[in-house]
Amino acid sequence: MYPETAFSRVVDAWLIRIGQALSWVWLVLLAVIMINVVLRYFFSEGRIELEELQWHLYSIGFLIGMSYAYQADVHVRVDVLHERLSKRTQAWIELYGILLLLLPFIALVVIYGFSFVQSSFLANEVSSSPGGLGLRWLIKAVLPFGFALLGVAVLARLHRVWSFLFFQDRSDAR
Repeated sequence: MYPETAFSRVVDAWLIRIGQALSWVWLVLLAVIMINVVLRYFFSEGRIELEELQWHLYSIGFLIGMSYAYQADVHVRVDVLHERLSKRTQAWIELYGILLLLLPFIALVVIYGFSFVQSSFLANEVSSSPGGLGLRWLIKAVLPFGFALLGVAVLARLHRVWSFLFFQDRSDAR
């Protein structure tokens, strides 16, 4: 809906590549779940590291996938209301939502996420479960990274919305 800009073309292409590469995480997650189920129900052997690996893979897929979903405009919104509004009104709502809600929230998560990861790294945090995965800081680092990536996607969308509202011919905006 919004016009492409040079910045958004570069960012969108980058995010599409990341999203396509990330799609393999979901297949790996499915394989880990299947292996864990087979081990548990056919061999009566549960593996805590596989349980934790499932959560780690899911976290990676979700946190990094947010930026791809936002870029592709397949994120959750109230379409019942949104679709009834004019394109310009939709753009103004998106602009204010980005500036007043989304960017400040992303900034908070990224800023506080780094200290969250740093404290885990300095404490050499590992799983509290026997046989669990180590390097807990590594999975925690996905939180600020995923939100930073989402921030880049949001800046690209902001650039497109801004271009639509302030630089596009008014006759095209209806």
